[in-house]
Amino acid sequence: MSILSTDKIVLHAAAKDKYEAIRLAGELLVQAGHVTADYVEKMIERENIVSTYMGAGLAIPHGTKEAKSMVLSTGLSIIRFPEGVDFGGDEPAFVVIGIAGAGGEHMEILTQVAMIFSDDDSIDRVMNAATKEEIMELFGGELA
Repeated sequence: MSILSTDKIVLHAAAKDKYEAIRLAGELLVQAGHVTADYVEKMIERENIVSTYMGAGLAIPHGTKEAKSMVLSTGLSIIRFPEGVDFGGDEPAFVVIGIAGAGGEHMEILTQVAMIFSDDDSIDRVMNAATKEEIMELFGGELA
């Protein structure tokens, strides 16, 4: 099972709030078999502890430490919200990346995603990608 696949990418989504956005990202991980359904609630719990909004239009929701046993395999989901979703920051999140890291891979994946979003050209490529394959190509290079 790959960390990222086109079935875990949504290019045009809408959510009424950050919790709906997190549930959408989490459900993609559940459907792909990366996590149990309970993991999604741990993603919400994490958000209530500290915002997963990173800046630059990016939020990276993930489960709490207690959720490690709910992770079946490492996976990512990527959802673009063209209208943005309020995560309580100065600007909305336009991209929400759900992360489930098995074993010690969690921090490594967070770092790799952060590296992609530290480059303005990469951010533009994610925001303007016309196909899921374009996003796969960008993330595939970093997550190989």
